[in-house]
Amino acid sequence: MNVRRRHISTVALTAVAALGFGTLTACSSDSAAAGDTGTFDVVASFYPMAFLAERIGGEHVHVTSLTQPGQEPHDLEISARQTAQLEEADAALYLKGLQPSVDEAIGQSPIATKIDAAELTALEEHGTEAGHGEEHGDGHEDEHGHEDEHGHDHDHEGGDPHIWLDPVKYAEVAEGVGKAFQKADPDHAADYRKNTATLVKDLEALDEKFRTGLANRTTDVFVTSHAAFGYLAERYGLTEEAISGLDPDTEPSGARVKELQKIAKDDGVTTVFYETLVSDKTAKTLAGDTGLKTDVLDPVEGITDHSRGEDYFQVMEANLTALRTALGAR
Repeated sequence: MNVRRRHISTVALTAVAALGFGTLTACSSDSAAAGDTGTFDVVASFYPMAFLAERIGGEHVHVTSLTQPGQEPHDLEISARQTAQLEEADAALYLKGLQPSVDEAIGQSPIATKIDAAELTALEEHGTEAGHGEEHGDGHEDEHGHEDEHGHDHDHEGGDPHIWLDPVKYAEVAEGVGKAFQKADPDHAADYRKNTATLVKDLEALDEKFRTGLANRTTDVFVTSHAAFGYLAERYGLTEEAISGLDPDTEPSGARVKELQKIAKDDGVTTVFYETLVSDKTAKTLAGDTGLKTDVLDPVEGITDHSRGEDYFQVMEANLTALRTALGAR
């Protein structure tokens, strides 16, 4: 079964604005202590960006994440305190199109170095077009650029933002972030270059684990609570069938639920995957109605006590184990 996808653009590596050093102010998710920390102060939008900043920056950076552990990043609203943190930082690392309030705050910020991960790799369009909606004519509306019932404008017009779930694309982003850090903080460029190379090597090893681990399987199809795994599916020749679209808060139509029941039967689906940061009610209801099992497939949008690992790599390896079981990999 082929992956259902549609390419929309190829974006070159970003050119990052040069940094003019001023007073470095320490900001953390727990406190906003002022003073020169002697480090390069980076504000990251959410965990996958913070992870990159920490691994690439090492001892030379101080990283603040705008999204707290356990908080659903799509729903983040920037506070006045966080706006102040942005104004005091040396760099902002974010993923445009995932968190509209972050996009707006960084766009209005005077911060010298703004690194948009969405400009560091090619984005593609997944979601309704990647397995339901337009292709199947079920009346399920396209998720791009709509405003949900909570009033959050989830604008994914630039493409699917979940690039970190593909180790190859995440490595491309890491290389771009490393170059941005080298340019913004040239005194530590050698260390940033070395740390980037190490991280890219680790991501290449993770990619190989997925390739070999999923090579021999009985089905290509997996069902998830929302369309976060389009890039991962495309990379490894799988088909993601999402209950919701790119926005995890969207309720599926009755037609979509019936369609998923048929897909599960026709394609030998064994498992409905749900996440740790959003409600599992719909996933478990679908599984119960179709006699399927449930399991966690973590989009790694944040690390909590419920995560199956303490960092990106551990959680991704747990995802691989879950996928191998669900897809009948040997």
